[in-house]
Amino acid sequence: MTKIFFCALFFLVTYENLIKRIDLLEAENKLLREENVRLLARIAELERRLNQNSSNSSKPPSADAFRKSTPKSLREKSGRVSGGQKGHVGSTLLQVENPDETLFHQVSECRNCQTPLAARTADELEKRQVFEIPDPKLVVVEHLCEKKICPECGSLNEASFPAGVENTVQYGPRIKGLMTYMQQYQLLPYERLSEFFKDIFGASISQGTLFNTNKTAYKNLSNFEEKTKELLINSPVLHGDETGLVVKGKLHWLHTVSSDRVTFYSIHAKRGREATDAAGILPHFEGTLVHDCWASYFSYNFRHALCNAHLLRELNGIIETDEHSWAKQMHALLIKANADTKVCEDGLSEEQIEKFVAAYKAIVSVGLNETGGVAPAERTRARNLLHRFVLRENQVLLFLKDPKVPFDNNQAERDIRMVKVKQKISGCFRSEEGASYFARIRGFISTAKKQGENILDALESVFHGQPFSSTA
Repeated sequence: MTKIFFCALFFLVTYENLIKRIDLLEAENKLLREENVRLLARIAELERRLNQNSSNSSKPPSADAFRKSTPKSLREKSGRVSGGQKGHVGSTLLQVENPDETLFHQVSECRNCQTPLAARTADELEKRQVFEIPDPKLVVVEHLCEKKICPECGSLNEASFPAGVENTVQYGPRIKGLMTYMQQYQLLPYERLSEFFKDIFGASISQGTLFNTNKTAYKNLSNFEEKTKELLINSPVLHGDETGLVVKGKLHWLHTVSSDRVTFYSIHAKRGREATDAAGILPHFEGTLVHDCWASYFSYNFRHALCNAHLLRELNGIIETDEHSWAKQMHALLIKANADTKVCEDGLSEEQIEKFVAAYKAIVSVGLNETGGVAPAERTRARNLLHRFVLRENQVLLFLKDPKVPFDNNQAERDIRMVKVKQKISGCFRSEEGASYFARIRGFISTAKKQGENILDALESVFHGQPFSSTA
């Protein structure tokens, strides 16, 4: 009996321990499953970040690492063969009617019988022309002003030097324009620019002279910049963007506000509204600004239009990493809407607009179902993008309703692209003055280029003290 009792007691104790062990194992298994879910999500997020590039996110092309695969373009195939199209005006080198110099090459004797032919008139002339540049050199113009004493009253009379001739020795407006052209347009650093003038013209131009030339251009463009601001403030549609750059070892921001005719740049230590207020354009603007959804822009009361090229890239990222049909549908819808608006020069009809809006809302509904409903448990990248489509519907589709509003913000991106090239070449700005000089002069160059001006001629006009007059 005692043996049976102890056996039963042992069984009960072992059973209780077994139950506890099972409970512990189940709890541990639950924790491991939860941790596995978190780790899988983390791995997916890290893979997504690793695969991000300029074609599927808002990252700029300059941030792309080397990739063997060809980047995915947002452009649709046109169906045309590559190369020049029918009606394309070529740029083939052609002979000119009045050459600068003509050299005659005579026939002195017959190659067959050696009969002298030097005195015989040519039966025919074959013409070939070679285009070349003369040896570049600086031309020194000396100005001599007379001084005469009046024989009657003894007064000293002096002739006046031309405007701009102020020093005993100086560089002229043309070469100063070339200095600025090579540095601010072709983006040569100071040292290489000094080498350029030494190698090409045999002129030893110091870096200090180059800096002072930029300083003069900056000063002479003060009124031009004020007029630029006025033109932009009164424009119906503007583009805005910003990019980081390093000034004296610290991160600053270059802001641009532009149109298809005028460009303005400013550099500030801040990225947000403090910087855009200091630029003095957006606080007074009442039109439509196209931008990439940077929050600071929404603090202004003007009309907003979002860059759909940015949205298409982000949709590409969702399509590549997540199995969401709404992203594919929205991508196709925006592409179709853009193509239709380009065909209709006077804008889409009300019926066409309503169809696109209805399709947009239907895709958003699909997205809400695929991403967890109106109030999801967690915010994912796909959900955040969808939330932007919900919250910013009017700004996303504004290009449908107003023909003046473009589909994307490519204008601002083009205007800001060369700033990144400048950084890659020079690294950073060594002074805040140099950064400010670059911003104002580069804005002038961009505006001149947009308005079809010859850049070197335009920069020469700056040093004459009469920059060309821009128009909206």
